[in-house]
Amino acid sequence: MIGWMHRTPRWAVISACGIAAVLLFVGAFTHVADLLRHGLYPYDWAPGWLNLYWSSLALFDTLAAVFLVRGRRRGIDLACVIMATDLAANWYAVYGIQHSSLAAQPGLQRLTAFTALVLGTAPFIRRHLTN
Repeated sequence: MIGWMHRTPRWAVISACGIAAVLLFVGAFTHVADLLRHGLYPYDWAPGWLNLYWSSLALFDTLAAVFLVRGRRRGIDLACVIMATDLAANWYAVYGIQHSSLAAQPGLQRLTAFTALVLGTAPFIRRHLTN
């Protein structure tokens, strides 16, 4: 790892983990609400596999957030996997299914920014988390 990454301030690590954990809990809450209101297939317009993926995020978002709150590396690792796959799934839904654009989708804009935050900070904070 690059030397200056070792010197990431503790406050920056705590802040990044805290922000990511809060936003992952928000995502988990949203997916749980969708599950309770509409079941495993909350979006009529989306294929079944995509609905199941989004429904599974109720569990995976919660796990990643809990691991981050506890200062565990697997939290940031899981958050990176979740964000990369969720962003890909949402881009597919917006462009491939809904035939829309990034400019017309504020939710996708927020998800893109959050993914950039998680993936951009992960190398700096991972070393400071425990196994």
